[in-house]
Amino acid sequence: MLTRRAVICLLGFVLVAAWYTPAQMGLNFPIAPNASAVDFQTPRTLSVPADSPRWDLQGQAKGAEYQGRKCLFLDGGVAVLNDFEMRDGVVDVDVATPATRGFFGIQFRISGDGANFEEVYLRQHKSGLPDAMQYTPVLNTGRNWQIYNGPGFTGAVEIPKDVWFHLRLEVVGAQAKLYVKDMDKPALVMNDLKSGVQKGQVALYVLTGATYFSNFEIRITPDAPWERRPPPMPPGTLTRWSLSPSYDALARNLELPLTSSESDAIRWQDVEAEPPGFVVIYRYREAPPLKVSFANDFSKRR
Repeated sequence: MLTRRAVICLLGFVLVAAWYTPAQMGLNFPIAPNASAVDFQTPRTLSVPADSPRWDLQGQAKGAEYQGRKCLFLDGGVAVLNDFEMRDGVVDVDVATPATRGFFGIQFRISGDGANFEEVYLRQHKSGLPDAMQYTPVLNTGRNWQIYNGPGFTGAVEIPKDVWFHLRLEVVGAQAKLYVKDMDKPALVMNDLKSGVQKGQVALYVLTGATYFSNFEIRITPDAPWERRPPPMPPGTLTRWSLSPSYDALARNLELPLTSSESDAIRWQDVEAEPPGFVVIYRYREAPPLKVSFANDFSKRR
């Protein structure tokens, strides 16, 4: 059996080495928060109208009026709530979207540098399908939606078009629940929040697809115990890994192996796989600043 192997990660060209331990079970869209710690005089429930100066509007984001409501309009932009941080709490907001394709949702527990946070979003073009909504951690500005799928990360939901409907996000310790239209039954239960950030800012965001937000409200709740609930490790999972430094994939021929001197100069970092067996390289290395033509204009997608 192969007991040690090297892997090249195309997202940043990182070399990885692993050891087998049978006994063990098992699109950068940065935002730049500009916030101070939450004011102790802030009320436990905070309603923020669309025209409030507390909104930091970035990208294609502006105040608007839609179907008789004052609201925020986002289409390739974010609205960050300034001077407010949340650990545990409930976020309520009404949403309306005329777009047939897009990604819109809520970012929460945004770190001070904006590089790490939690993100949950809906896809209009996936309405009713198993991945109509998704939770992903953002790590060092890198999204990880390709890795985190299935229970706790993706789910089916019908997404209304061009009518107002309600979203609620409940965040409790290392868990969260997303409610869509039905406030009695969560549409998505996130059993194990992955970013590791326990407190931070909150933002509304739309990667693409015109979306409107109104009646935004946050209610702070008492901090719950921080209890991780990761899935089990499958038997025989490779758990001990080592990461190389990052290399510029454009500066070398990826078809050629490293030279002896390059191999000898590598300084490896030992890491442990996380359930259900991932080594998420974004957790340890900064994401490359990918610029793709369809990031904000899906008419250019091929």
